[in-house]
Amino acid sequence: MSSTSPQYWRLRTRSLTLLKRPLVMGIVNVTPDSFSDGGRHFGREQAIAAALQMADDGADILDIGGESTRPYSTPVEAEEELRRVVDVVAEVARRTSTPVSIDTSKAIVARAALDAGAEIINDVTGLEGDPAMLELAAKSQAGVCVMHMQGTPQTMQDAPTYGDVVAEIHEYLARRREALLRAGIAQDRIALDPGIGFGKTHEHNLTLVAHCRRFLDLGCVLLVGHSRKGFIGKVLGRENPAWREADRTYGTLGVSLALAAQGVHVLRVHDVAATRQALSLFTAAGSGM
Repeated sequence: MSSTSPQYWRLRTRSLTLLKRPLVMGIVNVTPDSFSDGGRHFGREQAIAAALQMADDGADILDIGGESTRPYSTPVEAEEELRRVVDVVAEVARRTSTPVSIDTSKAIVARAALDAGAEIINDVTGLEGDPAMLELAAKSQAGVCVMHMQGTPQTMQDAPTYGDVVAEIHEYLARRREALLRAGIAQDRIALDPGIGFGKTHEHNLTLVAHCRRFLDLGCVLLVGHSRKGFIGKVLGRENPAWREADRTYGTLGVSLALAAQGVHVLRVHDVAATRQALSLFTAAGSGM
């Protein structure tokens, strides 16, 4: 097990230097049904405009996806997913220097997105859902993000159960890291994601947030996607019931700073400008990584 802290994340054609603050990955959902912003960017022009605005707002990475993975979501056929994302990836990659990530579990979609200019494959199945994905990731030399999920989006929230949620996810991510290394994917290309909200209860999610530093000893880039998720509304509702269904931006910022204080390398968020401003002050006040 490596305990060396990564200095950069190597992508398909370039590297991202890890900074004193977490890098910000902006979420661009080209879907009608994502849990938080479904429909806002559903359409080529809306999605491109949203991605370019995030780049202007200071996103370090733009994560573009065409299939919702919210609980109980309906799977999308590959042809439809390709239709949604490939032109968007190509145009965004052409119009900004900010690296593009493709959020997909299908190798055919990932391959087309890489051909269109994407630099990263972000796979919620940990590169296990499609047998062709591991070979594609190795041959393309793309950056990869391996996420933990208990079950599938259609089943993951039915009854998620763990003995020790942190230890079990740590063990899973360590196994996946070793599988990727055996497949020829260099460690400096691998990001690991504990999968907040994917087959976890609200308490599991809070425990993971509180102990994210445990995953740093795996020696890979650590990426966390917590933005606007249900556990934030749950906590806010405990303090004030009226806040439970309120805008979760402020709660997301609180979690972002808690993760930054633990040395998390990449934050995947909807609200890029607010997150960058909060992290800038976090760093200026002497709390950088």
